[in-house]
Amino acid sequence: MQKTTMQRLSEEQIKSELSRLQGWSVVNGKLHKDYIFDDFIDAFGFMSKAAIHIEKMNHHPEWFNVYNKISIDLVTHDAGGITQNDISLAKTLDLLKN
Repeated sequence: MQKTTMQRLSEEQIKSELSRLQGWSVVNGKLHKDYIFDDFIDAFGFMSKAAIHIEKMNHHPEWFNVYNKISIDLVTHDAGGITQNDISLAKTLDLLKN
């Protein structure tokens, strides 16, 4: 299987994409968002649903969960920055949250 290479987005491209993503920002060179849920069960349920989509995309986030809060960072390490893959995953995660 041939590996696809993702192009790192420019600062202008990232700004443009961020204008269409609610609650996402760039922190330390990564797309970042904190999700808040009613309780741990809701947070864990979101992570479980998201894991199915994440695995299909083969693009795994850096995420951290404490009780009802999930902090997510997205970056494409192979490209050395934010790519369209990160934007696509951010959009998918937002759809799953709603």
